[in-house]
Amino acid sequence: MPAKVLLIDDDSDFRAAVKSLLESRGYHVLEASSGHEGLGMVLEHKPDAILVDIMMETTVEGYGVTYALKYRDEYAESRNIPLFMISSIEESPDERFPMSAEVEMIRPDRYLTKPLDIPKFLELLEKAVGAAKGAVV
Repeated sequence: MPAKVLLIDDDSDFRAAVKSLLESRGYHVLEASSGHEGLGMVLEHKPDAILVDIMMETTVEGYGVTYALKYRDEYAESRNIPLFMISSIEESPDERFPMSAEVEMIRPDRYLTKPLDIPKFLELLEKAVGAAKGAVV
């Protein structure tokens, strides 16, 4: 069974490029164009990894998705799914909000910037999905 990756991003060109890349590596890719749609797909499809942009319908939507997955009760079974935030914003949440005590609430497992460093991205994703599925990495 191929690993399922949920890609939440409002940029259809970015989704198409990442989907093509991941499918060529044997992943099954699910797509959502908004945080709301993506959160629904998490419950329905139980992906092995989640990739989320920050700026979609709002400039902070990805942070809301991250918060929901970490703290809302309906996503309790999804808390161990590796979460990658991929954004054109250069600063990670820790760098962007260094004085905020609440930054833990929006911190993803991995933070990557666009354009993606493809080899690094694939390596990190493979390790995360392998670890989530209990494989020895």
